Amino acid sequence: MGAQDTDVVIVGAGPAGIFCAFALVERGFAGRIVMLDKGLAVEDRTCPKQAGGPCLGCEPCRITTGFSGAGAFSDGKLSLSSEVGGDLPDLIGHEAVQAAIGEVDGVYLAFGADGRVEGAGPRPEVDGIRLRAIKAGLKLVDCPLRHLGTERARELYARLERHLVDAGVDLRFRTTCTQVLVDGDACTGVAAEGPEGAYELRARHTVVATGRRGADWLERMCREHRIAHGPGPVDIGVRVEVRNEVMRTVNDVLYESKLIGYPKPFKNKVRTFCQNPGGFVSQENYDGGLAVVNGHSYKERKSANTNLAILCSHNFSEPFDQPIAYAQKVGELTNMLGDGRILVQRLGDILDGKRTWDKELRRSNVAPTLGDAVAGDITAAMPYRAMTNILAFMLAVDEVVPGFAAPETLLYSPELKFYSNRVKMDEGFRTSVRGLRCLGDSSGWTRGLMMASVMGYLAGRSLADA
Repeated sequence: MGAQDTDVVIVGAGPAGIFCAFALVERGFAGRIVMLDKGLAVEDRTCPKQAGGPCLGCEPCRITTGFSGAGAFSDGKLSLSSEVGGDLPDLIGHEAVQAAIGEVDGVYLAFGADGRVEGAGPRPEVDGIRLRAIKAGLKLVDCPLRHLGTERARELYARLERHLVDAGVDLRFRTTCTQVLVDGDACTGVAAEGPEGAYELRARHTVVATGRRGADWLERMCREHRIAHGPGPVDIGVRVEVRNEVMRTVNDVLYESKLIGYPKPFKNKVRTFCQNPGGFVSQENYDGGLAVVNGHSYKERKSANTNLAILCSHNFSEPFDQPIAYAQKVGELTNMLGDGRILVQRLGDILDGKRTWDKELRRSNVAPTLGDAVAGDITAAMPYRAMTNILAFMLAVDEVVPGFAAPETLLYSPELKFYSNRVKMDEGFRTSVRGLRCLGDSSGWTRGLMMASVMGYLAGRSLADA
């Protein structure tokens, strides 16, 4: 196809990329905007496994790629506090982030988000949960949130997609960005490969917003082109599943319990993340066939269980500084034990030093919502430091939520979050390479749907005003 020209190219159609394009359109940007994504349009994103079938290993995975990215197809929760969702406030300030959260939340509401705010329960009940957390050595983070729901998020993002198309944004799906083009100290665009072949797309402004799935690719680009960056933390953990009765108090009062601890002896940061009342444990596939666990929560469809992630943060600096590669190896080893599928084990079996068998799962009160998970021994693959931290943290949470660390509580593995590359940038999200901005979870500055949307929105306004 040769070379093409545009004013702005946005790599990645997740929340950061979407809201960057939205803000450009909202500000009346007169130039041409092209958005690339290796996945599909939102209306074409279907997963056989979600319909009850087996995982077919779609390449790329339809849960993690395509318009709206991975976040909206997990549970679609919008955290409404600058205290949650990464380190963007360290870059531009808490007040600026909180103000932008209000504006972005208004956009979500305009496109059909539920007006109900979760997590704003009566103070006496919240205070009671906080007191139990303090006694257990944990910190409870208050965070009101808006729950889109997996199925409603699809409808909302379909409206946003149509809005961008109607505004003239050139959306190109099934298109992979293979290279960032850099000439001297300036980015001149990207090399891409789509249904019609390979081509170069020259742009005045290049925005990379590839999400967690593209974090390792962006890290390679940073190394290759000497884009200033540094290693950040990587999260390794498990997805925990219990009966709704166990979590009822927290579910009814807070909807999502955001608890943080630093358990002995290692004192790594361990936290809860992505709680799904009445939800379903799910599988996501990354490049190279890596299967990781996640959770979904629907507005209408409910299960008898609540699931949430427990994540242990790891930092590496020297002589090893590739945390994404480290986490991938952990995931690959776990997948090997599960014959390519997700492993599940009962907490009581872990504490007894034995694996879990299918017959034991069948007679438990907690029925796995990920039907094809393989009963086994996750401790045979999980690093000792991470496993020790997770078990100590779960016992502390049990003091806040009695029954959380029951023998039949289920732990699924691997749960991995790839956002370790921290790209260095200024308050306008400009990197050390002129003409290049990096946004969202792959930039290392955000974690989650709302904060990625905020970063994209502010970057789009900055570009429009440049």
